[in-house]
Amino acid sequence: MKEVTKFKKIIDKEIINLELPNSPNNLYEPIKYILSLEAKRMRSVALLIAHQLYKEDYQNALDAALAVEMFHNFTLIHDDIMDNASLRRGSDTVHKKWNKNIAILSGDTLLVKSYMMLLNLDSKIQNQVIKKFSETAVVVCEGQQMDMDFEKQSHLNIDDYINMIEKKTSVLFATSFEIGSIIGGASKSDQNLLYQFGLNLGIAFQLQDDLLDLYADQSKFGKKVGGDIIANKKTFLFLKSLSLANAKQKEDLLKLYSSIDFNSSEKISKVKSIFDSLSIYESTSKIINVYHKRALESLKKITVKNKDSLNYFVNLLVKREL
Repeated sequence: MKEVTKFKKIIDKEIINLELPNSPNNLYEPIKYILSLEAKRMRSVALLIAHQLYKEDYQNALDAALAVEMFHNFTLIHDDIMDNASLRRGSDTVHKKWNKNIAILSGDTLLVKSYMMLLNLDSKIQNQVIKKFSETAVVVCEGQQMDMDFEKQSHLNIDDYINMIEKKTSVLFATSFEIGSIIGGASKSDQNLLYQFGLNLGIAFQLQDDLLDLYADQSKFGKKVGGDIIANKKTFLFLKSLSLANAKQKEDLLKLYSSIDFNSSEKISKVKSIFDSLSIYESTSKIINVYHKRALESLKKITVKNKDSLNYFVNLLVKREL
């Protein structure tokens, strides 16, 4: 717990101290805004935790951690535009507070800035890290496109969804752990194990996020509860429901998810009622546990002795409050 808290505070401080220009104001103010919102910094913290497994001094990994944080926030800005989301971390999304054009440019600038941070890395590992970072950036974009395509596709299965969230969400967790271990001087075997650890943990995290979207306490969640339903997003909960539903439930569910003129509260209530009748909460919890266990299997094989920070990090991501 100490390491997670310590590294979050370090990342927060570094973000506050980032030297960003003031002009043009409509380019840089949205960047300062989204970076200043209270966040867990999970991906950048993951990188520093992985690095500390092999080297005590975190300074050499700090620029890479900031690069990951900037890249992640770039994806959030653009993701919120595509989802037409109104809240992010309990505050207005960038495109709502400004407009879509400003949000796109500010997101693009964050992406470029993330690469600029990686130019500060040791030349011995710089190419390897930038290559891995770039490959991950492409995969994340593939996942985002798949997510958007899903909204228009009628024939989807759970495997398709898991593949999509692996690309869109999980791979950045995996790469954060891997890059941290690369900078720390880990063996190739440990680098790969930490990647697999992060990949499975990231899938469990996203499935938990799907649950939280509907079942979380609004005051703790930071986003509008039921947002996925309002946006007709075909999450694990929706796809699992289709696989279990009888003809009438399936018809009702498809009608609700194809609608745009339902009262939001009424729509959420009706969909939740179908989910509850099919025990979707329990089904989702079971699959989360599957990926949780897979992550722990990789964790056991990593050669370092003290894995307390990793174990705590697992619980932090997977055991979030509903």
